[in-house]
Amino acid sequence: MNKPKMAAEKSASRVLMLLSQLERLNEEPKVSDNDAIRQTTGKILHLIQTQEKTRNEVASKSSGGMEIILSSLENTQDLQTTLNILAILNELLTVGGGRRTGVFVSKGGTAVLLQLLVSSSKDPPANEELMLHIHSLLGKVGLKDRKFGVKARLNGALNATLNLVKHNLQNYKLLLPCLQVLRVYSSNLVNAVSLGKSGALEIMFEIIGPFSKKSTTLLKYVVCVLCMCSSGMNARRAVDTGYLPTLLTIYQDWHRNDTRHRHVVIRKSILGCIKNLTNIKLGRKAFIDANGMRILYNTSTECLSVRTLDPLVNTSSLIMRKCFPKNRLPPPTIKSVFHHPLPHIPAGGPVAQLYNQPPGGKTHSQLRSQDSNLETDFIIHVCYAPQNDDIETDINKLRPIQMNTRPFDELRAYEYFCREFSKKCIISISKGPEGTADPDLVCSLGSLVLDAGMNGGSVDGPQDEGGEQAVLEVPDTAALLPLHDPDLYLEIVKSTRSVPAYTEVAYPDYFGHVALSLREPILERAYGVQRTKIFQDIERLIHPSDILDKVVYDLDNQSCPVIDNGESLKFNSKFESGNLRKAIQVRKFEYDLILNSDINSNHYHQWFYFEVGNIRPGVRYRFNIINCEKSNSQFNYGMQVLMYSVQDAINGSPHWVRTGSDICYYKNNFSRSSIAAGGQKGKSYFTLTFTVTFQHKDDVCYFAYHYPYTYSMLKMHLQKLSALRTAQIYYRQDDLCETLGGNSCPLLTITAMPGSSSNDHISQFRSRPVVFLSARVHPGETNSSWVMKGTLEYLMSCSPQAQRLRESYIFKIIPMLNPDGVINGNHRCSLSGEDLNRQWQNPNAELHPTIYHAKSLLQYLRATGRTPLVFCDYHGHSRKKNVFMYGCSIKETVWQTNVNSSTCELHEDLGYRTLPKLLSQMAPAFSLSSCSFVVERSKETTARVVVWREIGVQRSYTMESTLCGCDQGKYKGLQIGTSELEEMGAQFCLALLRLRRFTSPLELHNHNSHLLDTENDLIDTRSIPNITSPTTYVLEEDEPAFLEEVDYSAESNDENDPDLEPDLQDNHALPDPNSDSEFSRQDSLN
Repeated sequence: MNKPKMAAEKSASRVLMLLSQLERLNEEPKVSDNDAIRQTTGKILHLIQTQEKTRNEVASKSSGGMEIILSSLENTQDLQTTLNILAILNELLTVGGGRRTGVFVSKGGTAVLLQLLVSSSKDPPANEELMLHIHSLLGKVGLKDRKFGVKARLNGALNATLNLVKHNLQNYKLLLPCLQVLRVYSSNLVNAVSLGKSGALEIMFEIIGPFSKKSTTLLKYVVCVLCMCSSGMNARRAVDTGYLPTLLTIYQDWHRNDTRHRHVVIRKSILGCIKNLTNIKLGRKAFIDANGMRILYNTSTECLSVRTLDPLVNTSSLIMRKCFPKNRLPPPTIKSVFHHPLPHIPAGGPVAQLYNQPPGGKTHSQLRSQDSNLETDFIIHVCYAPQNDDIETDINKLRPIQMNTRPFDELRAYEYFCREFSKKCIISISKGPEGTADPDLVCSLGSLVLDAGMNGGSVDGPQDEGGEQAVLEVPDTAALLPLHDPDLYLEIVKSTRSVPAYTEVAYPDYFGHVALSLREPILERAYGVQRTKIFQDIERLIHPSDILDKVVYDLDNQSCPVIDNGESLKFNSKFESGNLRKAIQVRKFEYDLILNSDINSNHYHQWFYFEVGNIRPGVRYRFNIINCEKSNSQFNYGMQVLMYSVQDAINGSPHWVRTGSDICYYKNNFSRSSIAAGGQKGKSYFTLTFTVTFQHKDDVCYFAYHYPYTYSMLKMHLQKLSALRTAQIYYRQDDLCETLGGNSCPLLTITAMPGSSSNDHISQFRSRPVVFLSARVHPGETNSSWVMKGTLEYLMSCSPQAQRLRESYIFKIIPMLNPDGVINGNHRCSLSGEDLNRQWQNPNAELHPTIYHAKSLLQYLRATGRTPLVFCDYHGHSRKKNVFMYGCSIKETVWQTNVNSSTCELHEDLGYRTLPKLLSQMAPAFSLSSCSFVVERSKETTARVVVWREIGVQRSYTMESTLCGCDQGKYKGLQIGTSELEEMGAQFCLALLRLRRFTSPLELHNHNSHLLDTENDLIDTRSIPNITSPTTYVLEEDEPAFLEEVDYSAESNDENDPDLEPDLQDNHALPDPNSDSEFSRQDSLN
């Protein structure tokens, strides 16, 4: 039993003795010692080949065996001794794996091998066995030595290996290890350029050829070496030599002959070479000239049925999309169809830039040079792109401003909007002139969440008589919707002023929307949907005769009627909040749709709302909105568009419903001008595509980005709400100001009437803290209006909790900060062409009247000692799920930066976290983990930050509601609907009621502890990854970077033309010719 162990110990001691003997021979080298060294190394080799423990002894750091062997290799001039030592090293590194290779590299082994290679190559012909051993070792070592490329270049080893390949093209035994080493060399960009200049490309193309079952391993390494074409200079050299058509021919041959798909790695690698060549403009042109689009389209189509060939299909799709010629959008200009004259145009602002543009939105030089300038963009992005520098680091800018920015005399006019505080104002305890409210109707407003009370639940089962679900079978809209009156809506629409002077009313707005009783699940995306859509787009270029290209709706040419043969769909968007600029029929049942820019702007295409008629039931229609701007969307993660069927509404189901299949959102081939892209060149638009099958003949359907909520609808709801006022409710509606478009901006004041006319009750009435709420500064975020609707309905309900809430606060509410943008179908801006939520720092009374007067009202409240306890601006979020808040915190902002400021220097009350924490306990759609309290530079002009810093409101928030759905809590896996949004508005009220307990002077200290742990708890948030990112001129948003993993990487991210080399780096990930990971990681199209 002990004999093997004793033998191993004896062998280990023997190899140590031999190593000592070899060390002595190295110290006193003599010619006569060559035989002794040869014999000693031979014995060591024999022991290593037969005993694993011997190998461990030699490779261990304590034995010094590696140093002795390398020293012998460096000093010996004897060929056989060199071969023995190389064989020893091969044995050690082959079996020992990465650890032994790491020891070898740390002892300087790489340099010794490279010097041996160069010295042995000086006197050709080199010994084949010697070269075989050296390159086998270099192939192993190169993968572990991070500086291998630099060492090889400095030692002059590149040309030595390349010349060896050149003179041994038929010697496959030697060629394979040499190609392995070349592959490692070329992973360094500097080496790749050098090898390209030395003729490596020409040599590789002598080896690679048509399909052959022989030497497939060799071919794998050849195509890996050809990945040196990722260098722009090598790519240009290969294209100039005409190698791209050769690669296409070779790929076709392998595709035809590899019928059993045993050589997919080789086929992928060939595609990888083609992909590298098409990174440059010349390569894309050569690809088109060589009929590459048709070749890859045909080969990919034949691969679709085999799931294991998806990496080939995906890479082919990337190449085709990249090479697809860039086109301009069909409209004659990217400016909005509509124009509204402004009182004055600030110099240097976005509107001034817009008016200085040429008619098409681009100069001719921009059109010619857009593609050629991409390489310059690449260098800028690589060298100068800031990394997460948007967080404010100036402590002084984070501290509140302690001075009034306007004289009080200028603010005195806003006393009119705060009459309830004035001693001159006599508060009548009797019922107002509105008449007697219907008590059943008032109580029904609270039925959505009243049963939930303070625990945050919602009513899923049947509700009490008079509740919403109890009357769903009644086809009368007025009975279904207590706040909706079609006749009243028509009257209000007549007084609404729009830039296009709309004369039509959309049927969903007239008839109303009733929330579905069943919640709609987030759509599960079918495998390969995006790939299928992209292939259909590519077919347009390959089979242009199949494309109709027929304009069926065009706001740019309204005077010329569209000729229709009765076979095309009929579109319309000429109604309040409508947005559709042009519709083009591209196939019999496929339409490209183009959205209108915000008025006085040339971008912000996202919101849509349009009508479709002349439909056929049972037919799958595909709609492509082709000028979206955001780089990603929740449409990629289960969100569906909204559809309203007039036929269903007439039949008693007036619902907006989530609809559409095969939905995806991806980059297309329509280029954006640098002006519209905020100065960035080479940017493309994105396509939202969805397929719909209509159910009814002669139906008219409406489609929308999200549940529409018009300005006229708001005015109708407010008028109905005011009629519900009871004797216990103080409700007043004022017009804060008139907008640029001539529409009023309502300001509401809601609280409880004083208990009596006694001084004590009146004093208590006027001492209530103020809560300031606003919504809909961004017109496309209609969900914020539905949340606000829920808030208003709850505040006006007869619930006991609602009454206590009114007794606790005075609410100042601006339910729609951007009426003009809402009316005219804008997505982001007002008629000034600017994002109003970026004007709070210095609003202009003429250009931004709603923001100017809202801020002035807040300044007046502060000046009179009535700074709001809470400010919250309701928003919608297009790229995240759930409902969450953004707040402001000095400490949490500093913790996200490298600013050297100790925690003890930053004194801050943690009360800003109380309201979000309460909402997370009560509202099922709310996610505390999605909240952020970091202040970013790009958000310093937003309402949240300005009200926090200048007005001094510690609890200043933006509340973001998802456009999609929830991925946590009770609503996990469900798309959000109007009932959930209204519930969120009501739950916000309940959270305010609970907040009142924690903000009273006597209870503040005692009750905050169970909601907020100590400051040390907050310090843990520093371990959360930073989720902020710099915003751009075009798409500035109140949102951090999108956190979900993007799985639609079919977008061409190779817009840059790297003909000019960037700062070349020495360490690059090395592709494994036997692995699919590189391709599957980059080319996923599922």
